[in-house]
Amino acid sequence: MVQYLDPPLDLSFAALSDATRRGIIDQLGRGEASITSLADKFHMTLTGMKKHVQVLERAGLVVTQKVGRVRTCKLGKRGLKAEAEWIEAHRKLFEARFEALDEIINEMNREGSDD
Repeated sequence: MVQYLDPPLDLSFAALSDATRRGIIDQLGRGEASITSLADKFHMTLTGMKKHVQVLERAGLVVTQKVGRVRTCKLGKRGLKAEAEWIEAHRKLFEARFEALDEIINEMNREGSDD
């Protein structure tokens, strides 16, 4: 089996596959937040939130900075351009295939109604 490896995309899609991490991204889109405030907002332990933030950091979607005892999170500068381009290319592929399938079904229906 052939495997297509694109580590940045793999990390991003893995990070975004979790609803809590998507929620963190949404929350950080509104502004910076401490890990403690994120943990409170999502009703989870500090340790659990740290794990989620680490996954987002590895993907480059979030950056953290520690000042004193507070670790602040904000969105990374990388953005999701490559992921959006990948999704768009595959969306177009699926649309083209569904349009071709529609044509086949319409042709079969026309042939069936001619009998």
